Amino acid sequence: MAAGRRIVYAGTPEFAVPALAALIAAGRSPVAVYTQPDRPAGRGRRLTASPVKKLAQQAGIPVLQPASLKPADAQAELAALAPDLMVVAAYGLILPRAVLSIPPLGGLNIHASLLPRWRGAAPIQRAILAGDTETGVCLMQMEPGLDTGPVFACEHLQLDADATAASVHDRLATMGADLLLERLEAILDDQLAPRPQPEEGVRYAHKIDKGEAWIDWAEPALAIDRRVRAFTPWPVAQTALDGRVLRIHAARPLPGEPVPGDVPPGTVLATRRDGVDVATGDGILRLQTVQLPGRKPIPASAWAHGGDLAGRMLGAVA
Repeated sequence: MAAGRRIVYAGTPEFAVPALAALIAAGRSPVAVYTQPDRPAGRGRRLTASPVKKLAQQAGIPVLQPASLKPADAQAELAALAPDLMVVAAYGLILPRAVLSIPPLGGLNIHASLLPRWRGAAPIQRAILAGDTETGVCLMQMEPGLDTGPVFACEHLQLDADATAASVHDRLATMGADLLLERLEAILDDQLAPRPQPEEGVRYAHKIDKGEAWIDWAEPALAIDRRVRAFTPWPVAQTALDGRVLRIHAARPLPGEPVPGDVPPGTVLATRRDGVDVATGDGILRLQTVQLPGRKPIPASAWAHGGDLAGRMLGAVA
């Protein structure tokens, strides 16, 4: 019965590419793909197609890019496609109740957290910042509320001590694509009932603000390490030395090594073959990869060769 079902896909960034690719490879190509309008990108600020649009065009799938789905004409255009199901992954636009009611099977969202924990825009980063030991991906029936809909299925992922937003993003994108294919036929045949989310354990993953990237060296080394990993590859954790911004791409806490004496947080303690040690509010953080303004990221040990850093203070730009 599911063979004749029509799917519309909505997604924009790289996270949404594996699921679309999986649908195409499985012979489930959507009748149309929705993605956000082209945006200026790069130094030339040229209009650039989203990763999802590029894949859809390569596959010969019609692409629609409305600035909003609230206008009646945009909703009429979707209705004309006669979709049975709308699959959504990081689309980035609000789907009004009227839109979700167009497909008989509604909207199916691939969400990068273990709902109800981390509803919202930045679930991967918030999970790492909070020190969660696991996260995952869920297939959720969409409702007008913020990621409040009932859940069809979830897949768990352990968060290792070196997990970054980049590595978790890529793993969850692949897991979401696999989970979608595993459960799609049952959902299309209305053979899988979603379960309401628990009322306990709700957390909101608010959108990342660039200001959060500034490191507060009074925090414990473990917390700063999480900030570095959560903000890789964007917006990248940063501090400053002598009024110049220093971006931290990789670091690691040194367990069991206390800060000597009354050294203030942010003090460079020593330079090592494998990094630069900095005092924090609790423990030592070893910087491993750094980036100076206008330069490429380099090993922190190479940065240290440019001058005597021991005793220097890292902190916010004055």
